[in-house]
Amino acid sequence: MDVYQLAILFSVGFILIVLDLVRRRRLKEKYSLLWIFVGLLMLVLSTFRSAIEHMAAFFHVYYAPSLLFLVGLVFCFSLILHVTVVLSRLEDRVVRLAQEAAILREEIEQKAVAERGNKG
Repeated sequence: MDVYQLAILFSVGFILIVLDLVRRRRLKEKYSLLWIFVGLLMLVLSTFRSAIEHMAAFFHVYYAPSLLFLVGLVFCFSLILHVTVVLSRLEDRVVRLAQEAAILREEIEQKAVAERGNKG
């Protein structure tokens, strides 16, 4: 089994895993589209050896299959950066919500104390 056949098997397996994760609702559709696109891109590049070899020659890559892994690695880094940005936004929102909840709790406690004082 050569590298291209291994890449084809990996790509098909990867796409099937993504589809199964969506089916079991462990991965949202909006994220799965990106993963499926990359899986299909890797599948196409693995299937058409001449295309990847021409691209490798253009970029002066001596071992053409390594370009497949470079494409995958660049995608992974891009996705990690995107997820980090989303996580940062969510962290800010959680802090803001916790602060608002604390303010509301304090207001409720102050009103409860004031009502007890008026009754006594």
